[in-house]
This record gives sequence, structure tokens and C-alpha cells, in this order.
Amino acid sequence: MSTLTDPPKASFRLSQLIYDTRYRSYTIQIVALILIVAAFAWLINNTIENLESLGKDFDFGFLGSAAGYDINQMLIPYDNQMSHGRAALVGILNTLLVAVLGCLAATLIGVIAGVLRLSKNWVVNKLMAVYVEGFRNVPLLLWIILIFAIMTESMPQPREFRGDDATQAMLLDDSVAITNRGIWIPRIGFSNSLSGNEAVAAMDGATPVATGAIDWLVLFGTLAISIVAISFVRKRADRIQQATGVRPVTWYQQLALLVVPFGLVAFFLGLTIVKPFLQGFNFTEGTHLRNSLIALWLALSLYTGAFIAEIVRAGILAISKGQTEAAFALGLQPNRTMNLIILPQAMRVIIPPLISQYLNLTKNSSLAIAVGYMDVRATLGGITINQTGRELEGMLLLGGFYLALSLLISAGMNFYNRSTQLQER
Repeated sequence: MSTLTDPPKASFRLSQLIYDTRYRSYTIQIVALILIVAAFAWLINNTIENLESLGKDFDFGFLGSAAGYDINQMLIPYDNQMSHGRAALVGILNTLLVAVLGCLAATLIGVIAGVLRLSKNWVVNKLMAVYVEGFRNVPLLLWIILIFAIMTESMPQPREFRGDDATQAMLLDDSVAITNRGIWIPRIGFSNSLSGNEAVAAMDGATPVATGAIDWLVLFGTLAISIVAISFVRKRADRIQQATGVRPVTWYQQLALLVVPFGLVAFFLGLTIVKPFLQGFNFTEGTHLRNSLIALWLALSLYTGAFIAEIVRAGILAISKGQTEAAFALGLQPNRTMNLIILPQAMRVIIPPLISQYLNLTKNSSLAIAVGYMDVRATLGGITINQTGRELEGMLLLGGFYLALSLLISAGMNFYNRSTQLQER
């Protein structure tokens, strides 16, 4: 009687790291990792040696020294005696301002243009085609400079608004002034400011108003709490609808949760609309939107909106025509069909390429230097580097900021993309 036994296991040989498919992939990955680490080590060592030969070291202490230069567009207080770190923060906020405004405007323009490109009206269809092809095929820098030139050369001077013989008039009940130096719009102030800032009178004899960070935090905090409360009301309505089949009327509750707390906080803070007015040779008070900001914002929005329009058009065309025909058979109007059936399904196709457009818009904002808008590229990546001679440190910080911002945008949009995907049971 014979006994079956397992064959003896072969001993491991070094040649298996190359010829055995079980180990070869690990070998390739380890070798690639070693080469990459060696390349980075050589690059870092070479950089250190070059800095030493130039008599420099690697230090970020320059961020604490006085900047010594002015910034023409600011969201937070700043003067030229503050540090380079403060100047960099002002530039970062200016970049974020353009990125947020540009993404919002480009999305709105792109969605509208993409839908209208599918219109059966020949004139509307061709006008949108001209817009899309015109902006997509001309470099963004040219649009920025063109819009800046139009604002600077064709708009009236502030002195034309002065006196009884004025040739120009302010718009919207004397609250908006469009000039060759920019656009002045009203600002929000608080007569009972919590920030402790010294209030400034908007006009002679007017009630002094101030604007502080604490006031805005309280105001937006109240708004955020109201939005959270509204979401709970909607979820409760969803549960009742699922249980009974009847959705309760909650619009008045949502409206009250939004308006009442916000109105009470605004009342106690003394929220006031401060209009700009002409004083001397220029307008004062209000919010000054410089031509550089307007040119950059409009150019980024219109340029990126043209790409988003094609993305939206492709997403809509990806939805079966049977969805539209079924909606029409149920008696839905075309606009309701688009809003309730087509666009929600098309979002799954639209979101992934839309993320790339948001990233491109954010990075393209660095072209602001062409028209003198002081973003982070102009402050940290420009004047600060020129004054301190810290090219390596400045560029590392600048690249790190754009990398962190891009990753944050990608993470947020990917989270939204996952929430719109079909959920399998």
C-alpha cells in the first residue's frame, strides 16, 4: 500500500525575483522606489550645495520681517509696515476671492450657455456657438487685457459725476458708480459693531458705521445655524412623506428659520448699507472693485464658462431621449423636464470634467499679474521674493498653496460627485 505525500517545496532562489511572476512585480516596484528616493536625495543635496556656494541658507524667517510695499486690493487690514507673512495672507485671500467668484460665475454662465446650445431656436443656438468657440479659441491672457483696456479707456472719469453740470449719473438710486478707476458699490456696516473697531461716518452728519470680523462671524454663524435647522425640517418632511405618502407644507417654517434669526441679529448689530459718494477727486466709502479685479473675474468666468458649456451640453446629450419623451407624456413642461429629470441625471456625467475646469480657473488666476491685481502670485511669488532673495522658499510656499487649494477643491467636488452617483442595492 503506497502513501501519497506532498511534493517537497522548492527553496527560494534570487533568480525568482526576476523570472518568477509571483515576485517580479515587487522587484520592479522596490527598484523604482529606490531610484525615486535617490533622485530626490540628489536633488535636495544639490540644492543645499548650491545655496551654500551662494552664501544662502534655507530659512522661512523672512515671513516675519516688514514687507515695505502696499497692496491695492485688500480684504483684511494691511499696511506696508506689516510682515511679508501678512502680505502673503492678503494675496492668498485675493486669490481665493477671484477663484470663488470665478467658479460661481463660470458655472452659471456655462450651464445657461450649454442648455441654450441645444435650443431649437436657430439664432439662440448660433449665438451660443459663437460665444463658446470665440472664448475657447482665444488665449485667456488676451481676454484679461482686453476687458481691462475697455474698463480703463471707455468708462467715465469720477469728475464727470460732480456738481450740477455732471455728465454722468450713479446707478440704482445713487448706489453704484462705474468709472475708469473701477466700480464702487455699497458696503455693509454695523452701527453697533462687536469688534471694537472705531466707527467711521459714511457722510457728514451720518450715523457712524464700522465693519469687523466678529460682526461677520456672528452674522454668517447665524445664517449657518438657520441652514442646519432648515435641513432638519426637510428631513422630517421626507420621513413623513415616506411613511404616509403625503408631504407636509414646510415652506413657511423654512422661511421663518431663515429670515427671523438673521433679521434679529442684523437689527441688534445695526446693519446698515453704506453707499459710495464723491469726495474730492474720487469716490469714497462703499466697496471699490478695481478694474484689475473686474477684468480678471470677467475673463476667467467667460473663458471657463465656454468650456463648462460644452461639458453641460455633452452631459445632457448623454441622457437618453426616452427620458424627455416620458416626461412630456406625463405632461411636464420643457423647463420642468430639464430641471427635474435631465440635469439631475446629467450631473453624474458633468461633475468629473467640471472639477478640472475649477482647478484650471484657480490656477489661471495667477495671470492677474498682467493687469496689476495683487494676488498671491504678485505678493508672495513676486515682490516678496524680489525683496528678500528667498526664491526657493517663496516658490515652495507658493506651490504648496496652489497644491493644497487644488486638492481641497478636488476633495469637495469628489464628495459631491459620490453623493450624486447611482446607489446600488
